[in-house]
Amino acid sequence: SHIIQFEAHNLDFIWQGRKGQLGLNPFSDMTFAEFRKKFLWQEPQNCSATKGNFVRRNGPYPSAIDWRKKGNFVTPVKNQGPCGSCWTFSTTGCLESAIAIASGKLLELAEQQLIDCAQAFNNHGCNGGLPSQAFEYILYNPGLMDEDSYPYRAQNGTCKFQREKAVAFVKDVVNITLYDEQGMEEAVGRYNPVSFAFQVTEDFMHYQKGIYSNRQCDQTPDKVNHAVLAVGYGEEEGSSLPFWIAKNSWGPSWGMDG
Repeated sequence: SHIIQFEAHNLDFIWQGRKGQLGLNPFSDMTFAEFRKKFLWQEPQNCSATKGNFVRRNGPYPSAIDWRKKGNFVTPVKNQGPCGSCWTFSTTGCLESAIAIASGKLLELAEQQLIDCAQAFNNHGCNGGLPSQAFEYILYNPGLMDEDSYPYRAQNGTCKFQREKAVAFVKDVVNITLYDEQGMEEAVGRYNPVSFAFQVTEDFMHYQKGIYSNRQCDQTPDKVNHAVLAVGYGEEEGSSLPFWIAKNSWGPSWGMDG
């Protein structure tokens, strides 16, 4: 039944002019209800970044970019496991890349610290949170430890932050206005990979390759249930269809190497 469903979806993607394909992966034996309970947010997260402070600039920026290919600026795809902690991986991925672009040093930062310590900024550990709120926590904490000093456990725990072991810091938090996709494109093109949240629907868990598209998408920020990292963008050759390159946190076996 899964294979028939995948084939139907693939035909739908091609009919839209896109070539996204679904397939078998580590989540294929789960229902969407089971998947949602383990891997997506449980707490409603009404995105706080509805008013942005990102200042648009005049002048051109790249028509396409892939930060993975520009240098050692993107850490390997990680695996959040059965914990709705995607927001922490989106945050650490963004900060890891920003630091690498600025300093040439690629760190691996501690998602577990955000799970355990960022509740005062309206985050809920394995039940969900927002990258914008995680960055506020790092700004005022101050600092984030690395993965070795604060290893990931995929479950809620008590805060074990040690200030003297903090290796990454935030000077300012910049948000992009709700629905300002061109602003997000400019930010990724000019500066660094950018954290973003969106709504995962049932077939996204089975994504395998190509340009994914889905008409089923609510229009309000309270419906988002997953956060990832935009590491690039471009247009499909021959069709000029735009796409984002998104670094997920479901391990390298999902999608195109994660």
